[in-house]
Amino acid sequence: MALVDSETVELSSESRIEILYLNNPETKNSMTVPMGLEFKAHIENLKKNPPRAVVITGKNDIFSAGGNFELLKSFAEKSFEQNKKEMFEFYNLFLSVRDLNVPVICAANGHAVGAGLSITLACDLRVFADEGKYQFNFVKLGIHPGMGSSYLTQELFGMEIANRLLFLAETVSGKEAHSLGICYDSVPKSEVLQRATEIAISLSESAPMALSELKKNIYDREKLNAALRKEAESQALNFLSQDFRETIRSIEEKRKPVFRGL
Repeated sequence: MALVDSETVELSSESRIEILYLNNPETKNSMTVPMGLEFKAHIENLKKNPPRAVVITGKNDIFSAGGNFELLKSFAEKSFEQNKKEMFEFYNLFLSVRDLNVPVICAANGHAVGAGLSITLACDLRVFADEGKYQFNFVKLGIHPGMGSSYLTQELFGMEIANRLLFLAETVSGKEAHSLGICYDSVPKSEVLQRATEIAISLSESAPMALSELKKNIYDREKLNAALRKEAESQALNFLSQDFRETIRSIEEKRKPVFRGL
């Protein structure tokens, strides 16, 4: 397998599976453009030399804190058209995981927030940490949900749970997520990677071609892309709002934002 120069994403092999780690401890594995480029490069290599299954997890006792704060701040200074274009491109760096024709299991070994939680939904199966916190916090940041979450939640769970997660921005534990059917299993944090690896090894015993054809047929990438374009446009509009600037100020001042619909 070709090597990829990486600082925030790592790849290791075990049996007939590959384990992909998000590894940016300084920012709680928050998602940046460089991380996305590394992530997609690993995905492209895995497409060329497919293993039997892939596990995606985080290091540093967290899965992902979502979009990087400095990256979010930068959007407030860009034009609508530039943000719309860049957001669509940014989504697809990480959602390239949907293009792998092998089973992908997400081992969300700690908190997963916003775009970080979206990545778990782009995988085929999810194992969450009992004590982890999982939330789509987009509306609390003054922006439309992104990273495919407006589509993936409906695709996987139906409108009722999708609206609960997106409109109310509820935080659920791993145990609660399991009871709602959001994840396949929930175990103590220290056991998440082991459990996900067990599932991956079990899947690796099935016929690779059958699994590959299943992945081609079970998901609709065109519908996801259409949703991503709508999300990119809506977020680009939100980034120009006074409410979003209030979000940035409130985070810097460590207080709750006061939104005015402007």
